Amino acid sequence: MPRTRSALPATGPVRLGPDSRAALRPAAAGIDTGFWQARRASNAHVSIPQGPALLEAAGNLHNLRLAAGTAAGEFQGAYPFVDTDVYKWLEAAAWQLAQAPGEGQAPGEDQAPGEDQAPGEDHAPGEDQAPDGDLAPDGDLAPDGDLAAEVGRIVALVAGAQQPDGYLNTWFQLVKGGERYKDLRWGHELYCAGHLIQAAVAHHRATGSGELLDVALKFADHIDSVFGPPGSGKPIDGIDGHPEVETALVELYRETGERRYLELAAYFVDRYGHGLLGGEAYCQDRVPLREATNVEGHAVRQLYLLAAAADLATETGDAELRTAAERLWHAMTTTKTHLTGGLGAHHEEEDFGDPYELPNERAYCETCAAIASVQWSWRMALLTGEARYSDLIERTLYNGFLAGVSLDGERWLYVNPLQVRDGHTDPGGDQSARRTRWFRCACCPPNVMRLLASLEHYLASGDDNGLQIHQYVSGRYASDLAVIRSETDYPWHGTIALTVEETPAEPWTLSLRIPQWCREFRARCGQETYEGPVADGWLRLERTWSPGDQVVLELSLEPRLTAADPRVDAVRGCVAIERGPLVYCLEGVDHPGGGLDDIVVDTTRPLAVKHRPDLLGGVTTVVAAGSRRHLPDAGWWPYAPVDDSPDSPQQDGECVELTAVPYYAWANREDGSMRVWLPTS
Repeated sequence: MPRTRSALPATGPVRLGPDSRAALRPAAAGIDTGFWQARRASNAHVSIPQGPALLEAAGNLHNLRLAAGTAAGEFQGAYPFVDTDVYKWLEAAAWQLAQAPGEGQAPGEDQAPGEDQAPGEDHAPGEDQAPDGDLAPDGDLAPDGDLAAEVGRIVALVAGAQQPDGYLNTWFQLVKGGERYKDLRWGHELYCAGHLIQAAVAHHRATGSGELLDVALKFADHIDSVFGPPGSGKPIDGIDGHPEVETALVELYRETGERRYLELAAYFVDRYGHGLLGGEAYCQDRVPLREATNVEGHAVRQLYLLAAAADLATETGDAELRTAAERLWHAMTTTKTHLTGGLGAHHEEEDFGDPYELPNERAYCETCAAIASVQWSWRMALLTGEARYSDLIERTLYNGFLAGVSLDGERWLYVNPLQVRDGHTDPGGDQSARRTRWFRCACCPPNVMRLLASLEHYLASGDDNGLQIHQYVSGRYASDLAVIRSETDYPWHGTIALTVEETPAEPWTLSLRIPQWCREFRARCGQETYEGPVADGWLRLERTWSPGDQVVLELSLEPRLTAADPRVDAVRGCVAIERGPLVYCLEGVDHPGGGLDDIVVDTTRPLAVKHRPDLLGGVTTVVAAGSRRHLPDAGWWPYAPVDDSPDSPQQDGECVELTAVPYYAWANREDGSMRVWLPTS
């Protein structure tokens, strides 16, 4: 039967092997209008085209020329893993080149940045940033041929820097005199190799070119010749301080069919937790993953390792690894995940922290951790078929992840706090709570680029019985059985209209995820109506379909107040505002006449919804009632006996109207205070 799949993007970041044990397979999808098309257009027209100039200014490309012997000078950059910024940009550009016509094209008028947005040039670069000034392009996306030419140019730089035996790391080649694998805890040689491999797989899948894949294969073969368990005859029994190469090796196995890459990934995963790096939780070496009971240590490292565990369980059927991944995902979501989907409680060591240790102003919630969470949860969704993993993906995408890039696509957040206090003194650099042009450690910006450029591959899946829609967008979804057209203004409105375009004559099942946050829904299909609840998060519609059949799903988007588990000390006595998949926040710019630290929300008054096409590129705001506490002069000591009298400061205050905006859009206007969790007294 003819398909329109040829018009949809090529295979994405996860392509299951022929013997995969996954419950679901990734399905093709395309996004052509609406919320995510606007964000992807900004990525395609602004963020990705700026990449080469920013990498040039920061010295990443210069280092490749030095390693190839085609330039003179000194190594530039503060870290041994700066090559990864190049590789992540290459992966993003490759996925962009794979887009179908119309994907990621110029945004419509309702997608342009609003007049309330601060222009990127108004933000001076911090000392940890790459130079700004003339680096910023004009915001227009170069023709695909020009992007392809830039990719080809940089791929050639990478290939030229590789040593004859396959090794490639400009820091060790240039700064350490060719010394290899002597500092696995901090050197990140395998971490760099992992991002190179993922870029190469993306480039091969998107363009058919084997140029970068040849570089990756030579490096992978070199690693395989060096690393192995005791008794293998290989010289090094070791692991990298930053897991990442493991998922890349699994995907290289999927791309080539070469099983030794899968076996090498399994070896690395199982050697964590055995003291090879000193036994520290920071680099996932305190306890073997199979025995772990909660996530710990550096959040991104933990999540990349767990994504690899899910990949291995999928490809090998390792039941113990699957059980461990399920156990740790549950522990993470119940005890260590912020409302935004953000992960990481500590600035110190970018660490998860203890159970229920979820601070607000000191929340780390690195943008890369949100991306790693999406990658891991998607693998778990495919492996198990369970909707809860895609529930977390949705929450993370719309909040913890999307906050990491400005609406104009030019500025970034490395950390994503849930509160910025009145009078905040910003440290600048990589830990700034202000959007930044680039970073000394620039891991997050190109990571955002690659996820946005490949986003359509995280939306839908298929199995032998049908098509599952995990995330709602305007566009098309296509499995091996059917093609569905979707029209929606989600997340601003809760109606999703799905039309069957292609279908076999035999019955099959269309499965629609009903989000965990959704209180009420209704689905109409012909003369039939379906209403909640659903037991496992999936509304399954099985029938013999015909082209033109339509399903209309209506998700209630009533705004709601949310409270945290009482063990989360940081937000006890507070509530947050949510609507649909969006977490909301207050910004000081919307509340003149005082800061946010003395705001109290009135939970007895109803919430109202107001769409603001003039604000932040067009957003739906939530309006709440509140007050400003009248705080007495406490003298020189800010503590006093508890006063329960009716005229205490907590009971009396000036009434104010509170305007809450989507958290993803904060810090796009003037710098100032912000908070997600609002005191109730």
